[in-house]
Amino acid sequence: MITRKRLAVGAGALLAALTAGLALPAGAVAGEPTGEDTPKVNLLLDVSGSMRERDIDGGSRMAAAKQAFNEVLDATPEGVELGIRTLGADYPGDDRKQGCKDTAQLYPVGPLDRTEAKTAVATLVPTGWTPIGPALLKAADDLDGGTGSKRIVLISDGEDTCAPLDPCEVAREIAAKGIGLTIDTLGLVPNAKMRQQLSCIAEATGGTYASVEHADELTDRVNQLVDRAADPVVTPVATDGAGSCAKAPTLESGLYTDRAEFGQQRWYRVDVLPGQELRASVSVAADRSVDPTYGALLRAVTVHGREIVRGEAADHGRTDVISTGLRYPKAEQEDGDGDKPAAETVCLQVTHSFSAASGVKTTPGLPLELTVDVVDGTDRPADVASFGLGRGWWLLGVLVLAGFLTGVIWGWLSRWRVAVWRTN
Repeated sequence: MITRKRLAVGAGALLAALTAGLALPAGAVAGEPTGEDTPKVNLLLDVSGSMRERDIDGGSRMAAAKQAFNEVLDATPEGVELGIRTLGADYPGDDRKQGCKDTAQLYPVGPLDRTEAKTAVATLVPTGWTPIGPALLKAADDLDGGTGSKRIVLISDGEDTCAPLDPCEVAREIAAKGIGLTIDTLGLVPNAKMRQQLSCIAEATGGTYASVEHADELTDRVNQLVDRAADPVVTPVATDGAGSCAKAPTLESGLYTDRAEFGQQRWYRVDVLPGQELRASVSVAADRSVDPTYGALLRAVTVHGREIVRGEAADHGRTDVISTGLRYPKAEQEDGDGDKPAAETVCLQVTHSFSAASGVKTTPGLPLELTVDVVDGTDRPADVASFGLGRGWWLLGVLVLAGFLTGVIWGWLSRWRVAVWRTN
Protein backbone atom coordinates (compact mmCIF):
# COMPACT_ATOMS: atom_id res chain seq x y z
CA MET A 1 0.00 0.00 0.00
CA ILE A 2 2.83 2.34 0.89
CA THR A 3 4.52 1.52 -2.40
CA ARG A 4 1.35 2.54 -4.26
CA LYS A 5 1.26 5.69 -2.25
CA ARG A 6 4.81 6.60 -3.19
CA LEU A 7 4.07 5.87 -6.84
CA ALA A 8 0.94 8.03 -6.69
CA VAL A 9 2.78 10.89 -5.04
CA GLY A 10 5.52 10.59 -7.66
CA ALA A 11 2.94 10.77 -10.42
CA GLY A 12 1.39 13.83 -8.85
CA ALA A 13 4.82 15.51 -8.63
CA LEU A 14 5.82 14.61 -12.23
CA LEU A 15 4.50 17.86 -13.64
CA ALA A 16 6.38 19.84 -11.02
CA ALA A 17 9.61 18.03 -11.83
CA LEU A 18 9.12 18.65 -15.56
CA THR A 19 8.56 22.35 -15.12
CA ALA A 20 11.46 22.71 -12.72
CA GLY A 21 13.72 21.18 -15.36
CA LEU A 22 12.49 23.50 -18.10
CA ALA A 23 12.64 26.80 -16.29
CA LEU A 24 13.88 27.77 -12.86
CA PRO A 25 12.75 31.18 -11.59
CA ALA A 26 15.39 33.53 -10.28
CA GLY A 27 15.77 33.49 -6.51
CA ALA A 28 13.97 31.30 -4.00
CA VAL A 29 10.27 30.68 -4.50
CA ALA A 30 7.64 29.20 -2.26
CA GLY A 31 8.51 25.66 -1.29
CA GLU A 32 12.04 25.80 -2.75
CA PRO A 33 14.82 24.21 -0.65
CA THR A 34 17.31 26.81 0.57
CA GLY A 35 19.85 24.51 2.20
CA GLU A 36 20.06 26.80 5.22
CA ASP A 37 18.58 24.39 7.79
CA THR A 38 20.07 21.23 9.22
CA PRO A 39 18.12 17.99 8.72
CA LYS A 40 16.99 16.33 11.96
CA VAL A 41 16.19 12.68 12.74
CA ASN A 42 14.71 11.32 15.96
CA LEU A 43 14.98 7.54 16.37
CA LEU A 44 12.05 6.37 18.50
CA LEU A 45 12.69 2.89 19.93
CA ASP A 46 10.22 0.58 21.64
CA VAL A 47 11.91 -0.85 24.77
CA SER A 48 8.81 -2.58 26.17
CA GLY A 49 8.97 -6.00 27.79
CA SER A 50 8.15 -7.84 24.56
CA MET A 51 11.51 -6.78 23.13
CA ARG A 52 13.00 -9.66 25.17
CA GLU A 53 11.56 -12.17 22.68
CA ARG A 54 14.32 -14.18 20.99
CA ASP A 55 12.98 -14.54 17.45
CA ILE A 56 15.34 -12.45 15.30
CA ASP A 57 18.21 -14.55 13.94
CA GLY A 58 18.36 -16.52 17.21
CA GLY A 59 18.79 -13.43 19.36
CA SER A 60 16.45 -11.02 21.13
CA ARG A 61 14.66 -8.17 19.41
CA MET A 62 16.49 -5.79 21.73
CA ALA A 63 19.88 -7.15 20.69
CA ALA A 64 18.99 -6.68 17.02
CA ALA A 65 17.90 -3.10 17.70
CA LYS A 66 21.12 -2.29 19.58
CA GLN A 67 23.24 -3.76 16.79
CA ALA A 68 21.32 -1.75 14.20
CA PHE A 69 21.64 1.48 16.19
CA ASN A 70 25.40 1.06 16.61
CA GLU A 71 25.90 0.57 12.88
CA VAL A 72 23.55 3.43 12.02
CA LEU A 73 25.38 5.77 14.40
CA ASP A 74 28.66 4.94 12.64
CA ALA A 75 27.12 5.63 9.21
CA THR A 76 25.12 8.78 10.02
CA PRO A 77 26.03 11.48 7.44
CA GLU A 78 27.86 14.55 8.64
CA GLY A 79 25.51 17.48 9.05
CA VAL A 80 22.53 15.39 10.20
CA GLU A 81 21.37 16.13 13.74
CA LEU A 82 20.26 12.88 15.35
CA GLY A 83 18.49 12.03 18.59
CA ILE A 84 17.19 8.88 20.29
CA ARG A 85 13.95 8.64 22.29
CA THR A 86 12.65 5.55 24.04
CA LEU A 87 9.21 4.31 25.04
CA GLY A 88 8.61 1.69 27.72
CA ALA A 89 12.21 1.75 28.95
CA ASP A 90 11.88 2.83 32.59
CA TYR A 91 8.63 1.77 34.31
CA PRO A 92 8.32 -2.00 35.08
CA GLY A 93 5.09 -1.87 37.11
CA ASP A 94 1.43 -2.63 36.43
CA ASP A 95 0.00 0.88 36.83
CA ARG A 96 -1.28 1.61 33.32
CA LYS A 97 -1.52 5.35 33.91
CA GLN A 98 2.10 5.49 34.98
CA GLY A 99 3.23 3.12 32.23
CA CYS A 100 1.65 5.31 29.55
CA LYS A 101 3.91 8.22 30.60
CA ASP A 102 7.04 6.13 30.13
CA THR A 103 8.92 7.92 27.36
CA ALA A 104 12.27 9.68 27.62
CA GLN A 105 14.87 11.35 25.45
CA LEU A 106 17.86 8.99 25.62
CA TYR A 107 20.08 11.22 23.46
CA PRO A 108 19.03 14.79 22.57
CA VAL A 109 18.56 15.81 18.94
CA GLY A 110 21.70 17.68 17.92
CA PRO A 111 25.24 17.23 16.59
CA LEU A 112 26.14 13.56 16.96
CA ASP A 113 28.72 12.32 19.47
CA ARG A 114 28.89 8.69 18.37
CA THR A 115 30.61 7.39 21.51
CA GLU A 116 28.14 9.06 23.85
CA ALA A 117 25.15 7.88 21.81
CA LYS A 118 26.40 4.27 21.70
CA THR A 119 27.00 4.29 25.46
CA ALA A 120 23.43 5.43 26.03
CA VAL A 121 22.04 2.69 23.75
CA ALA A 122 24.08 0.01 25.57
CA THR A 123 22.24 0.75 28.83
CA LEU A 124 18.78 -0.14 27.46
CA VAL A 125 16.89 -3.08 28.98
CA PRO A 126 13.37 -4.17 27.86
CA THR A 127 11.07 -3.05 30.64
CA GLY A 128 7.48 -1.89 30.37
CA TRP A 129 4.51 -0.65 28.36
CA THR A 130 4.12 0.51 24.74
CA PRO A 131 2.94 4.17 24.84
CA ILE A 132 3.36 4.92 21.12
CA GLY A 133 0.89 7.84 21.03
CA PRO A 134 2.44 9.80 23.94
CA ALA A 135 5.94 9.05 22.64
CA LEU A 136 5.12 10.41 19.17
CA LEU A 137 3.91 13.68 20.68
CA LYS A 138 7.13 14.04 22.67
CA ALA A 139 9.28 13.02 19.70
CA ALA A 140 7.65 15.74 17.58
CA ASP A 141 8.41 18.29 20.31
CA ASP A 142 12.06 17.17 20.26
CA LEU A 143 12.24 18.28 16.62
CA ASP A 144 10.58 21.65 17.16
CA GLY A 145 12.14 24.66 15.43
CA GLY A 146 13.82 25.19 12.08
CA THR A 147 12.50 24.47 8.61
CA GLY A 148 14.90 21.72 7.51
CA SER A 149 13.77 18.14 6.96
CA LYS A 150 12.45 16.40 10.09
CA ARG A 151 11.94 12.65 10.45
CA ILE A 152 10.85 10.34 13.21
CA VAL A 153 11.83 6.70 12.71
CA LEU A 154 9.62 4.57 14.95
CA ILE A 155 10.78 1.00 15.64
CA SER A 156 8.28 -1.17 17.52
CA ASP A 157 7.41 -4.82 18.02
CA GLY A 158 3.82 -4.32 19.16
CA GLU A 159 0.76 -2.12 18.96
CA ASP A 160 0.10 0.76 21.34
CA THR A 161 -1.13 -0.22 24.83
CA CYS A 162 -2.29 3.24 25.88
CA ALA A 163 -5.59 3.76 24.04
CA PRO A 164 -7.78 5.83 23.80
CA LEU A 165 -4.87 8.07 22.71
CA ASP A 166 -4.88 6.57 19.19
CA PRO A 167 -1.40 6.79 17.58
CA CYS A 168 -3.03 7.24 14.15
CA GLU A 169 -4.93 10.28 15.39
CA VAL A 170 -1.74 11.61 16.98
CA ALA A 171 0.07 11.26 13.64
CA ARG A 172 -2.78 13.08 11.86
CA GLU A 173 -2.63 15.91 14.38
CA ILE A 174 1.12 16.21 13.80
CA ALA A 175 0.56 16.31 10.02
CA ALA A 176 -2.19 18.93 10.41
CA LYS A 177 0.28 21.30 12.09
CA GLY A 178 2.05 21.71 8.75
CA ILE A 179 5.54 21.49 10.26
CA GLY A 180 6.86 19.20 7.50
CA LEU A 181 7.55 16.25 9.80
CA THR A 182 7.59 12.72 8.36
CA ILE A 183 7.12 9.58 10.44
CA ASP A 184 8.55 6.31 9.11
CA THR A 185 7.67 3.09 10.93
CA LEU A 186 9.37 -0.30 11.19
CA GLY A 187 7.59 -3.33 12.63
CA LEU A 188 9.67 -6.09 14.22
CA VAL A 189 8.12 -9.51 13.51
CA PRO A 190 4.71 -7.87 13.00
CA ASN A 191 1.22 -9.28 13.35
CA ALA A 192 -1.76 -8.03 11.34
CA LYS A 193 -2.99 -5.56 13.98
CA MET A 194 0.45 -4.05 14.53
CA ARG A 195 1.06 -3.81 10.78
CA GLN A 196 -2.22 -1.93 10.34
CA GLN A 197 -1.44 0.54 13.13
CA LEU A 198 2.13 1.27 12.05
CA SER A 199 1.02 1.66 8.41
CA CYS A 200 -1.64 4.14 9.46
CA ILE A 201 0.89 6.21 11.43
CA ALA A 202 3.24 6.39 8.45
CA GLU A 203 0.50 7.17 5.92
CA ALA A 204 -0.76 10.12 7.97
CA THR A 205 2.51 12.02 7.46
CA GLY A 206 3.58 10.71 4.04
CA GLY A 207 6.09 8.30 5.57
CA THR A 208 6.82 4.65 4.86
CA TYR A 209 6.18 1.39 6.69
CA ALA A 210 8.25 -1.79 6.47
CA SER A 211 8.21 -5.08 8.35
CA VAL A 212 11.52 -6.47 9.62
CA GLU A 213 12.36 -10.06 10.60
CA HIS A 214 16.18 -10.06 10.40
CA ALA A 215 18.87 -7.93 12.07
CA ASP A 216 20.57 -6.93 8.81
CA GLU A 217 17.20 -5.80 7.37
CA LEU A 218 16.70 -3.52 10.37
CA THR A 219 20.16 -2.00 10.00
CA ASP A 220 19.76 -1.42 6.27
CA ARG A 221 16.31 0.09 6.60
CA VAL A 222 17.21 2.53 9.40
CA ASN A 223 20.33 3.56 7.48
CA GLN A 224 18.25 4.31 4.38
CA LEU A 225 15.83 6.48 6.35
CA VAL A 226 18.61 8.44 8.07
CA ASP A 227 20.38 8.96 4.73
CA ARG A 228 17.11 10.14 3.20
CA ALA A 229 16.93 12.91 5.79
CA ALA A 230 20.20 14.33 4.44
CA ASP A 231 18.79 14.67 0.90
CA PRO A 232 17.55 18.12 -0.19
CA VAL A 233 13.89 18.43 0.67
CA VAL A 234 11.19 20.76 -0.56
CA THR A 235 8.92 21.83 2.26
CA PRO A 236 5.47 22.90 1.06
CA VAL A 237 4.29 26.34 2.14
CA ALA A 238 1.03 26.23 4.09
CA THR A 239 -1.73 28.24 2.45
CA ASP A 240 -5.45 28.67 3.04
CA GLY A 241 -7.61 28.39 -0.06
CA ALA A 242 -10.93 30.22 -0.14
CA GLY A 243 -14.48 29.18 -0.90
CA SER A 244 -14.57 31.40 -4.02
CA CYS A 245 -12.14 32.85 -6.53
CA ALA A 246 -12.85 36.43 -5.42
CA LYS A 247 -11.49 35.70 -1.93
CA ALA A 248 -8.72 33.31 -2.95
CA PRO A 249 -5.04 33.92 -2.13
CA THR A 250 -2.73 34.81 -5.03
CA LEU A 251 0.04 32.22 -5.40
CA GLU A 252 3.44 32.45 -7.08
CA SER A 253 5.43 29.54 -8.47
CA GLY A 254 6.03 27.01 -5.70
CA LEU A 255 4.77 24.07 -3.68
CA TYR A 256 1.83 24.57 -1.33
CA THR A 257 -0.12 22.50 1.17
CA ASP A 258 -3.69 22.92 2.35
CA ARG A 259 -6.64 20.94 3.74
CA ALA A 260 -9.86 20.27 1.83
CA GLU A 261 -13.02 19.22 3.67
CA PHE A 262 -15.24 16.53 2.20
CA GLY A 263 -17.43 18.11 -0.50
CA GLN A 264 -15.55 21.41 -0.26
CA GLN A 265 -14.08 23.54 -3.06
CA ARG A 266 -10.72 25.27 -2.57
CA TRP A 267 -9.87 28.27 -4.76
CA TYR A 268 -6.50 29.91 -5.53
CA ARG A 269 -5.46 32.71 -7.91
CA VAL A 270 -2.43 32.83 -10.23
CA ASP A 271 -1.37 35.75 -12.46
CA VAL A 272 -0.23 34.75 -15.98
CA LEU A 273 1.34 37.21 -18.45
CA PRO A 274 0.99 36.91 -22.25
CA GLY A 275 3.63 34.50 -23.55
CA GLN A 276 3.74 32.57 -20.28
CA GLU A 277 2.40 29.12 -19.46
CA LEU A 278 0.72 28.03 -16.25
CA ARG A 279 1.47 24.47 -15.16
CA ALA A 280 -0.28 23.14 -12.07
CA SER A 281 -0.81 19.80 -10.39
CA VAL A 282 -2.60 18.67 -7.23
CA SER A 283 -2.42 15.57 -5.06
CA VAL A 284 -5.08 14.73 -2.46
CA ALA A 285 -4.17 12.18 0.21
CA ALA A 286 -6.61 9.91 2.05
CA ASP A 287 -5.13 9.99 5.55
CA ARG A 288 -8.04 8.06 7.08
CA SER A 289 -10.56 5.38 6.12
CA VAL A 290 -12.62 6.48 3.09
CA ASP A 291 -15.21 4.93 0.80
CA PRO A 292 -13.74 3.13 -2.25
CA THR A 293 -14.98 5.54 -4.96
CA TYR A 294 -12.91 8.69 -5.29
CA GLY A 295 -11.70 11.37 -7.67
CA ALA A 296 -9.90 14.71 -7.92
CA LEU A 297 -10.59 17.70 -10.16
CA LEU A 298 -8.34 20.68 -10.92
CA ARG A 299 -9.88 23.46 -13.04
CA ALA A 300 -8.41 26.66 -14.48
CA VAL A 301 -11.19 29.25 -14.72
CA THR A 302 -11.36 32.92 -15.66
CA VAL A 303 -12.47 35.45 -13.04
CA HIS A 304 -15.81 35.54 -14.88
CA GLY A 305 -16.35 31.81 -14.39
CA ARG A 306 -15.48 30.49 -17.89
CA GLU A 307 -13.55 27.24 -17.77
CA ILE A 308 -10.19 27.38 -19.58
CA VAL A 309 -8.86 23.86 -19.08
CA ARG A 310 -9.20 21.06 -16.55
CA GLY A 311 -7.43 17.99 -15.26
CA GLU A 312 -9.27 15.17 -13.55
CA ALA A 313 -8.68 11.68 -12.24
CA ALA A 314 -11.04 9.07 -10.79
CA ASP A 315 -10.89 5.44 -9.76
CA HIS A 316 -12.53 2.80 -7.63
CA GLY A 317 -10.83 0.67 -5.01
CA ARG A 318 -8.28 1.27 -2.29
CA THR A 319 -5.91 4.21 -2.60
CA ASP A 320 -3.80 6.60 -0.57
CA VAL A 321 -3.30 9.49 -3.00
CA ILE A 322 -4.90 10.65 -6.24
CA SER A 323 -3.28 13.24 -8.49
CA THR A 324 -4.04 15.30 -11.58
CA GLY A 325 -2.64 18.33 -13.42
CA LEU A 326 -3.15 20.86 -16.20
CA ARG A 327 -1.31 23.26 -18.52
CA TYR A 328 -2.52 26.61 -19.80
CA PRO A 329 -0.38 28.51 -22.36
CA LYS A 330 -1.37 32.16 -22.73
CA ALA A 331 -0.76 33.51 -26.23
CA GLU A 332 1.68 36.31 -26.91
CA GLN A 333 0.12 39.76 -27.06
CA GLU A 334 -0.20 41.40 -30.49
CA ASP A 335 2.27 44.24 -31.12
CA GLY A 336 0.53 47.35 -29.86
CA ASP A 337 1.43 50.76 -28.57
CA GLY A 338 4.27 49.48 -26.41
CA ASP A 339 2.31 49.38 -23.16
CA LYS A 340 3.33 46.73 -20.64
CA PRO A 341 1.12 43.66 -21.16
CA ALA A 342 -1.44 43.04 -18.44
CA ALA A 343 -1.48 39.76 -16.56
CA GLU A 344 -4.54 37.52 -16.65
CA THR A 345 -5.78 36.27 -13.30
CA VAL A 346 -6.47 32.55 -13.53
CA CYS A 347 -8.57 30.93 -10.82
CA LEU A 348 -7.57 27.40 -9.82
CA GLN A 349 -10.35 25.29 -8.32
CA VAL A 350 -9.55 22.07 -6.43
CA THR A 351 -12.25 19.55 -5.48
CA HIS A 352 -12.20 15.89 -4.51
CA SER A 353 -14.88 13.23 -4.24
CA PHE A 354 -13.49 11.23 -1.33
CA SER A 355 -16.19 10.43 1.23
CA ALA A 356 -15.58 9.46 4.84
CA ALA A 357 -16.37 5.92 5.90
CA SER A 358 -18.94 5.41 8.63
CA GLY A 359 -17.78 6.66 12.03
CA VAL A 360 -14.66 8.40 10.64
CA LYS A 361 -13.92 12.00 11.61
CA THR A 362 -14.44 14.46 8.78
CA THR A 363 -12.21 17.18 10.26
CA PRO A 364 -9.59 18.30 9.64
CA GLY A 365 -9.98 18.05 5.86
CA LEU A 366 -7.87 15.77 3.71
CA PRO A 367 -4.33 17.04 3.03
CA LEU A 368 -3.69 18.34 -0.48
CA GLU A 369 -0.46 19.41 -2.13
CA LEU A 370 -0.60 21.97 -4.93
CA THR A 371 2.25 22.67 -7.33
CA VAL A 372 2.15 25.94 -9.29
CA ASP A 373 4.68 26.96 -11.92
CA VAL A 374 4.47 29.91 -14.31
CA VAL A 375 7.16 29.71 -17.00
CA ASP A 376 7.96 31.38 -20.30
CA GLY A 377 6.07 29.79 -23.18
CA THR A 378 8.05 27.73 -25.68
CA ASP A 379 8.40 28.24 -29.43
CA ARG A 380 9.49 24.65 -30.07
CA PRO A 381 7.09 22.85 -32.45
CA ALA A 382 7.60 19.66 -30.46
CA ASP A 383 5.84 21.26 -27.51
CA VAL A 384 2.17 20.35 -27.78
CA ALA A 385 1.01 23.31 -25.71
CA SER A 386 2.59 25.83 -28.09
CA PHE A 387 0.16 24.71 -30.78
CA GLY A 388 -2.85 24.96 -28.55
CA LEU A 389 -3.25 21.19 -28.49
CA GLY A 390 -4.00 21.46 -24.80
CA ARG A 391 -7.36 22.92 -25.83
CA GLY A 392 -7.98 20.13 -28.31
CA TRP A 393 -8.73 22.10 -31.53
CA TRP A 394 -5.56 21.33 -33.45
CA LEU A 395 -5.65 17.71 -32.43
CA LEU A 396 -9.29 17.42 -33.54
CA GLY A 397 -8.45 18.95 -36.93
CA VAL A 398 -5.50 16.62 -37.48
CA LEU A 399 -7.58 13.57 -36.58
CA VAL A 400 -10.45 14.59 -38.89
CA LEU A 401 -8.08 15.20 -41.83
CA ALA A 402 -6.20 11.94 -41.22
CA GLY A 403 -9.45 10.00 -41.02
CA PHE A 404 -10.76 11.54 -44.25
CA LEU A 405 -7.58 10.78 -46.22
CA THR A 406 -7.42 7.23 -44.85
CA GLY A 407 -11.04 6.60 -45.88
CA VAL A 408 -10.46 7.93 -49.44
CA ILE A 409 -7.32 5.83 -49.97
CA TRP A 410 -8.88 2.69 -48.49
CA GLY A 411 -12.00 3.09 -50.63
CA TRP A 412 -9.97 3.53 -53.82
CA LEU A 413 -7.84 0.45 -53.04
CA SER A 414 -10.95 -1.64 -52.29
CA ARG A 415 -12.60 -0.68 -55.60
CA TRP A 416 -9.40 -1.40 -57.52
CA ARG A 417 -9.06 -4.87 -55.95
CA VAL A 418 -12.70 -5.71 -56.72
CA ALA A 419 -12.25 -4.57 -60.34
CA VAL A 420 -9.12 -6.74 -60.73
CA TRP A 421 -10.94 -9.77 -59.20
CA ARG A 422 -13.85 -9.41 -61.62
CA THR A 423 -11.53 -9.10 -64.60
CA ASN A 424 -9.69 -12.28 -63.66
